[in-house]
Amino acid sequence: MSPDDADRPSPDAPYATTQAGGTATANQDTLVPARRDGGAIVLPEAGYVMGEVIGRGGMGEVVTAHDRRIGRDVAIKRMRSSAPSEAAIARFLREARIQGRLDHPAIVPVHELAIDADGRPYFTMKRLAGVTLAQRLADHGGQKPLLRAFVDVCLAIEFAHAHGIVHRDLKPANIMLGDYGEVYVLDWGIARVLVEHQAGASPADVIDTLGEGTQAGELLGTPGFMAPEQIRGEDVGPPVDVYALGAILFEILTGESLHPRGAAAIASTLGAAQQSPTARVSSVAIAPELDAACHDALADLATTRPTARELGARIQRYLDGDRDVAQRRALAAGQLDLARAALASGDPEARSTAMSCAGRALALDPESVEAAGLVSSLIVEPPAVLPAELVAGLAEEDRRVGTNRMRVSVFALLAVLASGLLAPLMEVRNWTTLGVTYATLAAVTFIVWRAYRLGRPNPLLNLLVGFGLAIAFTRVLGPFVLTPVVIAGTLLPMTANPWLSRRPFVVAGWLIAVVAIPQLLEWLGVFATTWSTIDGGLCTSSAIFQGTSRADAFELMTANAVLLATVAAYLVRINRSATDASHRLHVQAWHLGQLLPGSSRRTG
Repeated sequence: MSPDDADRPSPDAPYATTQAGGTATANQDTLVPARRDGGAIVLPEAGYVMGEVIGRGGMGEVVTAHDRRIGRDVAIKRMRSSAPSEAAIARFLREARIQGRLDHPAIVPVHELAIDADGRPYFTMKRLAGVTLAQRLADHGGQKPLLRAFVDVCLAIEFAHAHGIVHRDLKPANIMLGDYGEVYVLDWGIARVLVEHQAGASPADVIDTLGEGTQAGELLGTPGFMAPEQIRGEDVGPPVDVYALGAILFEILTGESLHPRGAAAIASTLGAAQQSPTARVSSVAIAPELDAACHDALADLATTRPTARELGARIQRYLDGDRDVAQRRALAAGQLDLARAALASGDPEARSTAMSCAGRALALDPESVEAAGLVSSLIVEPPAVLPAELVAGLAEEDRRVGTNRMRVSVFALLAVLASGLLAPLMEVRNWTTLGVTYATLAAVTFIVWRAYRLGRPNPLLNLLVGFGLAIAFTRVLGPFVLTPVVIAGTLLPMTANPWLSRRPFVVAGWLIAVVAIPQLLEWLGVFATTWSTIDGGLCTSSAIFQGTSRADAFELMTANAVLLATVAAYLVRINRSATDASHRLHVQAWHLGQLLPGSSRRTG
């Protein structure tokens, strides 16, 4: 026997297995050429090189294989049991015949139905490459590609209905999305053949019906995708497939299943068969055309559901850009009513609802001047009472701005402290007072720095720090020189604090205290006197320095320059921030005017 004869399967074997059990591929090594026997052409014997098992079910399994005669890769579905019952064999053959008769691009073609060497039936199909719709949904695939695939599924099911076949087990796991845009509907094992469609067919062409009624305790289908009448065991037809298509569409639109998985789906389907995607998941923007199509497909009454072709056509029209303008305007009007009602309630927390509804109204009807006006007013005009969420956001922004101001204050205080390096060059009158003053400045600097690091600006801290600085500077050259500059510089960040700016009486009380208390302490003799009137003039002196040397004069000028520069820098920063904020608001208003119909002239 030649090597070629050794590789060729025996005549009574429909397929052969590889020694390694691996998957064969269509290449020149696996193709057996035709040969001549005298004058006749003899083809290679039929047979398959078997590969790995790629799927198992309760009754059968699917194996990859290579068709040796044709030279192509296929999939073989065969029965798993070595001694199948007559009923199991009949159901297996029935699936092959149903699938083989449905010649449609979205239904896997059957190449051959035969019996293997062990007497068990098998059939060969086109081998697919891709992922199931269930996998794609789990991976959160893009909605539009899934909707395009869904249209193909609808047409394939319509084709089956036209040939008298109802699938009865449509679900994402039974839809395959190919690597090159192909779409296939799988698993026709429990499909129903409508008896009336077979009237007049020859006995050899008739496919036995399966499950014309559901036996007690038996359900044919997958809970969660089964129509109510299918669960109740009633006589079913094409509408049960449309319901399953509606459940699949619901999952595509919302990202969640229509009914719970498992046994709980039965009660859910019987109790609430028809649901709206938008009503279930209000946080997801779902086009009204898609929402209505899905809702109609899930109708509890089978006779009111659209056909599979009609359902697919509605989705295709949406993908083509067709929009139901009247429906969208009606929905927009409803959203506007909800927005106005939310505003009229006076509840600050309802403002977000009003904004959301008004935004949806504008999205549904971009030409609506009413929706545009409401959205514009909600954006531009602040509410009288702020919602809690907005209050929290503003508080966080105030904290951020206050923290940034403390950073600037730390640098200013460090500059003032640096002037103490000149103290040894000056004529110090009272070293104790000098030490207490600079210790106070150092403590204030540390407190501000610590608050900056913690990110916790505090109104009370502003008051205490400002008071400490003012008291310290009254010792340098009295209450009338440098000290007013310090007080003015302190008032700038203090009044910028929202809590203090809303309580001017607190600021006024602080200002009176910071001016009066040093004077009171001097009159009581606690502090050394720093000013007096002589011959109608005001004479001020330092409690720390003699003030007779050039170094003292230089120290005074340096301190004055630092303080004025600090105040000037802070004013520049505030004005720049205010100008930038005003410009940003104007730019945002201008852009809003370009987006909203009829409002572009109102943003100036």
